[in-house]
Amino acid sequence: MSVAESPIRALLRHAPVIPVYTPASIEEAVQVASALVRGGLPVIEVTLRTPAALDAIRAIVRNVPGAIVGAGTVLDAAQVEAVRAAGAAFGVSPGATSRLLAAIKANHLPFLPGIATASELMAGLEAGLDTFKFFPAVPAGGVAMLSSFAGPFPQVKFCPTGGISPATAPDFLAQPNVICIGGSWLTPKGLLEQHDWPAIEHLARATAALRA
Repeated sequence: MSVAESPIRALLRHAPVIPVYTPASIEEAVQVASALVRGGLPVIEVTLRTPAALDAIRAIVRNVPGAIVGAGTVLDAAQVEAVRAAGAAFGVSPGATSRLLAAIKANHLPFLPGIATASELMAGLEAGLDTFKFFPAVPAGGVAMLSSFAGPFPQVKFCPTGGISPATAPDFLAQPNVICIGGSWLTPKGLLEQHDWPAIEHLARATAALRA
């Protein structure tokens, strides 16, 4: 009998790359999300790094059909509850603590906790998780580290994020234990300041074609 895929894996399989986006305003967030979805990247991580973040998540959920909105930089239990209430489909964290893992379980929120070592990975497995954000991907060992994880942890899938570029993305996507990658290059500061939504859509379209 086949085993059902975890909810977070089912979400992440919608696109090869998750744009990591920090919103400056609600209006900007809706425009950016719309451009990304049109370009073929429906799964979007909106980081909780600005005061506009939670309202931006709510606005995207309401106004951008097809967007699968995740909340990034979730650091504690209160934020887990807040992003759940805002309508986020999943959460992402740069790391994980026992309290954060407990909050994830209690709120039944599909979650992608960050890990960089085997011990952190094992703690996540003990909490019942099977899919992780490998962060910061390049400084933590990149493709070589992911290959090393594959032997002792064959059941685990990763979304490496941090330091990956369009040039190196195919190398990460080619790894059997990589389900997708995270990238901040899709929403560069210059294009956001210029409100150049067609250019962001073009970047998304080119990135969506990177599937290994």
